[in-house]
Amino acid sequence: MMGVIPALLLQPAGKIETVVFVERLGKMDQRTIQFIAALRANGVRISLAESADAFQAMLSVGVQDRRMFRNSLRVTLIKEQKDLVVFDQLFDLFFQPTEPPPMHSAVAGLTAEEAAKLAEALRQFTQELRQRMEKLLQGESLSAEELADLDALMNPRANPFDRRSERLLQRYLEALHYEEVRRALEELMAMLAEMGLNREKIDQMQQALQQNLDTMKEQLRQHLGERRLMEMTHRKRQASADQLLDRPFQSLSPREMDTLRQEVRRLAAVLRTRLALRLRRASSGKLDAKSTIRASLKTGNVPIDLRYRQRTLKPKIVILCDVSTSMRFCSELMLSLLYTIQDQIGHTHAFAYIDHLEYISPDFERYLPQQAIANVLRRLPPGHYNTDLGQALGEFERHFLNTLDRRTTLIMVGDGRNNYNPPRADLIERFARRCRALIWLNPEPAWLWGSGDSDMLAYVPFCYKVLPAANLTQLSAAVDAIVSHRL
Repeated sequence: MMGVIPALLLQPAGKIETVVFVERLGKMDQRTIQFIAALRANGVRISLAESADAFQAMLSVGVQDRRMFRNSLRVTLIKEQKDLVVFDQLFDLFFQPTEPPPMHSAVAGLTAEEAAKLAEALRQFTQELRQRMEKLLQGESLSAEELADLDALMNPRANPFDRRSERLLQRYLEALHYEEVRRALEELMAMLAEMGLNREKIDQMQQALQQNLDTMKEQLRQHLGERRLMEMTHRKRQASADQLLDRPFQSLSPREMDTLRQEVRRLAAVLRTRLALRLRRASSGKLDAKSTIRASLKTGNVPIDLRYRQRTLKPKIVILCDVSTSMRFCSELMLSLLYTIQDQIGHTHAFAYIDHLEYISPDFERYLPQQAIANVLRRLPPGHYNTDLGQALGEFERHFLNTLDRRTTLIMVGDGRNNYNPPRADLIERFARRCRALIWLNPEPAWLWGSGDSDMLAYVPFCYKVLPAANLTQLSAAVDAIVSHRL
């Protein structure tokens, strides 16, 4: 493709226009290839033929008019409405409208006497500050080696759509002692004024130094942007929903979690249909001989009035979900599944906890599952090492013990890690005695139970079942088994 471009450029046109166009396009073709790779990495389907069409459109409309250039790429590369947002975001990242201005020497035109005064004033500062100041005075931008050293120090890994990337720029500037250098330059100008340097020369130096400081900041900003773009270009294409079903929750990125949130709706629809079918098949129940005889006595057994045992399959559920950092994805998807099939469940009391317990069923009664979960997660922000399951169990015993009875299935969703707080396994035993069954959903493998701050081994003896819930496949299978009474 790259070898074909120069030949295709030889279209009938004015000689000057053709030369300028070739030069401009030569700077854009590699960036366009990277742009297409980034679109593919973010899930946009682009064929080789469509890539060729994009380059042909560039040859036809040029790159001087940014709006026409943008539209030519959109028309040739984007086929689905949902991909337009990704295209617009990436286009603005890959094709910046401006470049930072060049740096200028702030010491040009100084006489030998003035240069000597400047050198004397610079000796008052530390070696590191002096080196930074001298580079700015001479109009030298940051070298590739300096930028590489900064990257190694900061190890930047930022989402290209993340507005917090400005914070990363501030970290780079702090590493370069940007504010210290700026204040030192102000002190330097004051010292030169005291030494009798021409005021007009000082003003010119101050203006040039400020421009160089601004240019250095812009150079860093564009360098960070380039790094993020390169990461996007070489990023593997996002996995499909089917590939994510068996991926552990802990390994998922935020974008992959968004994909699974959509997949939960499909799985919930399948579960709801399956449960409704089971309920319909069981609606006739088994023949109830006693009720049949009793009902038929009224007619002398002619005709016989057949009666069946009516069995309610809809379960009554109480669920306690750990929404700490390590469990947030698992608990979120569990609640989404449970409340999306709520019409097939008798009643659900839902609770969430980290270091205290919150009753969250009202959220799901007022809002759709996704909005309800968002509200709950805002009220219970995660922190480091602040999970206290024992405290949450104590609050449940004091305020909500009456939700448990012989028809209730109690579901615990958590990894059993308690940050070395009292585990209160005695309460788990008491709850298990009051309810129909206590089911624990744990994403951790059994060989990790009891390690570190895990109290899982203390809870296991009182559980009817402990089901794996490390990924969405296991989680949906556990929900299906619980609400279908197949444990």
